[in-house]
Formats: sequence, C-alpha cells, structure tokens
Amino acid sequence: MTVSATPTVPTQSPAPPSVTPEPIMRLASGFMAAKHLFAANELGLFEALADSPTTIEGLAARVGLTQRAARISADAMVALGLLERDGDTYRNSVEAAQFLAGRGPADLRPFLRFWDRISYPAWQGLASALATGPSSEIFDLDDELQAIASAGIEAVLAGPAHALPHAYDFSGHRRLLDVGGGTGSWSIAVAQKNPHLQATVLERPVVAEFAGERIASAGLADRIDAVVGDAAEPLPEGYDVLLAANLVHYWSPEQNHEFLHRARAAVQMGVTLLLADFWTDPTHSQPVHAALMAGEFAVHIANGDVYSVDEAKSWLADTGWRYVGTEPLAGPQSLIVATAV
Repeated sequence: MTVSATPTVPTQSPAPPSVTPEPIMRLASGFMAAKHLFAANELGLFEALADSPTTIEGLAARVGLTQRAARISADAMVALGLLERDGDTYRNSVEAAQFLAGRGPADLRPFLRFWDRISYPAWQGLASALATGPSSEIFDLDDELQAIASAGIEAVLAGPAHALPHAYDFSGHRRLLDVGGGTGSWSIAVAQKNPHLQATVLERPVVAEFAGERIASAGLADRIDAVVGDAAEPLPEGYDVLLAANLVHYWSPEQNHEFLHRARAAVQMGVTLLLADFWTDPTHSQPVHAALMAGEFAVHIANGDVYSVDEAKSWLADTGWRYVGTEPLAGPQSLIVATAV
C-alpha cells in the first residue's frame, strides 16, 4: 500500500520581538525626506519665515502656493525638525534660520539646489554606476549646471574652508598654489587670515571665471589670481605651499600617485603639501558621511572614491613626500599635511 506523505514545510524561526524593520524603513524612506527638503528650499519656505512666523494661510500667500500645498511642505518640515509649529503658527527652527533662510553667515541653499538638480538624478543610477561606471561625469555639465554645482560645492564646504587657516599655520608661507581650487573659497579663507600671503587658484575655464568673480567680490583680487589650468598636467612652479582640497576623491589610486609625483616635481625640498578631503579610517566606513560620499563620487566621476589616511601615507612615501600629520577641519573633512623631501 502506498502512503502519501505530507510534504514538510521548512519553518523559519520568528525574529525576536525586539527586532523590527524600522531601521530599514527609515533608510528606505530617506529619499522622501530629502525631496521634501529640496522642495521646501526651492519653494522658498525658509526665506518666507525669515522675518516673522505666520499661519499656513500667511505662509501660502508669502510663497504663492495653495494652502494645501503649503501645509504639506510645512508639516513635513515640522516632522523633520526644520520648522516649528506652535498652534497654527509656523516658524523656522534654529538650524533653518541659520543655514536656509538666507540671513545667517552660512547659506546652504545653493548646496541643496546642487544636490536636487544634479546629484539626486545621478543617484538614481547608482547601481549602474557601481556596475559599469557613470553614464556621464560632472565635468560634462553645461555652463548653467556647472555654475549650480560650483556654488553648491562651495556652500557645503564653507565650514572646512574656513577651518583651514585655523588648522594649519600659514605664517611661514608667502605663495600658495590652490590646485583645483573651485570657486576660490579656500584661498579666500586663507588670505583673509594671512594678509601677507599671495595665492593662485588653478581651475578649468568656467570655474576659474566663477572664482575670479568670487575673489573680486571678497576684495582680494590684488592678492589672489584665478588662472586656467589642469591638475592633470605639470603644475606651475615657484610656490612654497600647495593645497589640493577635494581633488583626491576624483581620481584612482594610480592617478593620485601621478598627481603627487607632478606636485613634487614642481616644488623645492621643504615645501608643504596640504590635502583636504573626506579621509576615512582603514575600513572606509568612518566617518559615516565620508563612506556615503563614496557613492556621490561614483555617480559623478569614473574613478571617484574615498580613501583612508593610511592609503595617503603610502602614496606620499612613494612620491617624495614625508607625512607630517592629520588635522580635523569641519564635519567629516580632515587635512593631511606633508613636506617635500
């Protein structure tokens, strides 16, 4: 007689009661928080509340939205801690008033515009970028988007740039070469604290023009030049301190070796090299924001990546530099100091 056996269904042990999917859901919904923030920035909610709190009716009138649209955006900002609500009245949080209302000393609105217009669309192709490389590079942006990118990068790096002249003593130097110096914000910060110093910002044509305008508006055109050049070519000579801020993460380890060789060939023994970037620990996982920024570089740059301090030490030793030390700047950025030997 044939006996039909009931198939055995594998069972899975239930998760312990203390384990929930909440961390996964929080991460997965991160794009919603980001896009709400980008939209509020674009619509001008924070500027509209800069002078005085108001009701949703008043906020809608100030930004030119329906009350429904204003409420959706404003309540999302309350939930995320960037607006505060007292009864029917909305006001900026301390952080929004400082960084997003256009009234504080630091303005992150251009940074949010950059991430919304340029970075966010690129991040939709992160998996493809990791598998086969980015579909386009940040260098390929048209002039309008390049201006948005330059302003955004300047805004988000304002903290590290202003920290640089406090983290490193420039009093013994006279001529600074700022390689790939962006809008000139790093050189401006150094020159403002060191009135004896002359600086040159070396950049691509569109960015160099933008840097020249920034330098002139800072009243430093007599001490800082913005010149067109390529960090991938031989560097100009005659400088006693070189700065490469956020340049290393554009390149592969081999390209960074080549850059450090070019830099060494352009200077005399004893010249200082400063490398500001998202330097990580040996695991590439700390600081957390630096680890995440590796994705930002991957979607925009063919060889973009973050590197550890230990990796930099090895490159420096191979290319004629002596590692001196690492100093914190601001946020996840730090400064590696080296001397030509």
